[in-house]
This record gives sequence, structure tokens and C-alpha cells, in this order.
Amino acid sequence: MLSYRRAVQSLAAHTRHARETGLVNPMNLSGDPRYGSTPSPKIQYRMAVKAYIVEDNDLIRDNLVETLTELAGIRTVGHSATEAGACSWLEQHPRDWDLLVVDLFLEQGNGLGVLRKCQQRSAVQKVVVLSNYATDDVRSRCLACGADAIFDKSTELDLFIDYCSASH
Repeated sequence: MLSYRRAVQSLAAHTRHARETGLVNPMNLSGDPRYGSTPSPKIQYRMAVKAYIVEDNDLIRDNLVETLTELAGIRTVGHSATEAGACSWLEQHPRDWDLLVVDLFLEQGNGLGVLRKCQQRSAVQKVVVLSNYATDDVRSRCLACGADAIFDKSTELDLFIDYCSASH
């Protein structure tokens, strides 16, 4: 549980840092003229990136959604805490997502089952594993199941955000 707490604190710290340094201002991402200039075309394109999150910890998921929105310009279109829920959504919405972020340990089932479910996705759809258990063996298994990238929640959040920002 301690590693979840560190991951949540780190996500929150990334978001606070971006706000404090002026790297991201949620108001100027809105495109509403009342809040300043409209976003650049690059930001508008990024806002079109749609992510689906598979994470069973509500606090981590909420911080992840906020961080992806503010730091990477990614819009979350849904989430699930279980393998069955994620697989069902992916089956019903095969083209409604651009980025899938998957945790390995879920309320029911696991992230490997979710990875297997979306192996026949479009080449532009990216699947990323974000887990506390990113060992060499786990990384190999995730890649074999179709993951595009694997990041450790505790130590690789900067790399994760950079990947998500650059992948679209």
C-alpha cells in the first residue's frame, strides 16, 4: 500500500509543479476566450487524444486522469477497475480510444487479460502498462501480450508522462 501512496503523491506533485511553474494553466487549455487565449493548434490536437484507464485504486485513477489532462492534454473517455469491465468496454468501443493505460493488479482479473483483449487494435492505438510491479519478467510478459510500453508507478512517472505526451 505504501507504493500506491507514493505514486499518488508523485502524481499530485507533478500536477502541482506544472501549475506553479506555469507550464500548464487549465484555464488556457479550455479555449474559452473569457480565460485567455485559445489553445494553440498543437494543444487542440492533443486534446483530441482519448484515453481509457484500467486502474482499481480510485485515488490513483483520479490523480492519473488529472495529470494526463493537465500535463499531456489527454482526455479520459472512461475507466474500469476490473478486467471484465475493461474488456467489455474495449469490445463495445474498438475505435473510441487512442491510449489505454492498464494496471496489472485489478479488483477482478488482471491487466494481462486486458492486454490480450486489445491485441488486434489499430496501429495508432497505444497500450501502456503502469504498475508497481514492473520487473524484467513482468515487462517481458506485458510486451508479449501486446503492450507498447511499461512504466513503474513508483519510479518512472516522468517517463510515463513524456511517453503519453509524445506518443500522439
